[in-house]
Amino acid sequence: MEQNLIDAGTQNFSLPHDMVQLPTGGIFYKSKKKAVKIGYLTANDENYLIGASRSSENIILKLLRNKMYEHDLRPEELLDGDVEAILIFLRNTSFGSEYSVNLVDPATDKPFVATINLDELNIKKTEVTPDEDGTFTTILPKTGSTVKLRPTTFYDTIELDKMAEQYPVGRQAPRITWKLSKHIVEVDGDQDRSKISLFIDSLPIMDSKYIRKFLKENEPSLDLKRSVIAPSGELVSFEIAFGVDFFRPFF
Repeated sequence: MEQNLIDAGTQNFSLPHDMVQLPTGGIFYKSKKKAVKIGYLTANDENYLIGASRSSENIILKLLRNKMYEHDLRPEELLDGDVEAILIFLRNTSFGSEYSVNLVDPATDKPFVATINLDELNIKKTEVTPDEDGTFTTILPKTGSTVKLRPTTFYDTIELDKMAEQYPVGRQAPRITWKLSKHIVEVDGDQDRSKISLFIDSLPIMDSKYIRKFLKENEPSLDLKRSVIAPSGELVSFEIAFGVDFFRPFF
């Protein structure tokens, strides 16, 4: 069954589909595709989703493999913002664009439900344009080093999670340095991985935080921050998450 799902995305190009615009504009991929063919969820997909694990990452990967109809761009290569755009398309075309979230009124500490429209999400405006090779060049505030950075792909996220799962029980997995090793591809013009590894090990916290903040602010993606008025009249801000709650209609 799973093999059929994995292969479907490369075999079902003739099935009904639509073009989904990618927030990144394809600038980070070799194919440079600005939009991808995405199929609609079917009753057969619903059978799978009902019986699937509630791990959101597991669901997302299989959905992408099943519904992305592109020969020259694999789901694992996608950046988070593009994955989110595809998931919203799949959800909107299956369940409608209204999305309910459980929140807490800050004035009364009482829970309430707010409904938003996912069609209203816009692409987040960024201040820095990536280089032609899909990397960002910036100067670190503490060390003064010039670094080339690349955003992590969906495959990177899966790989990092697996590494953390396999890490010895009772020990803290070095996720920050692992992720930095994915992000940093060049330091002061040098791409030697062993030197970059040593650089990361001695990187000041100020520079480490700067890199994470820089990429979060400048990687093209959807603006997932929303605000609603609570029953008390207080303004409540939150960010849409793609976990179990987002996929709740599937279950």
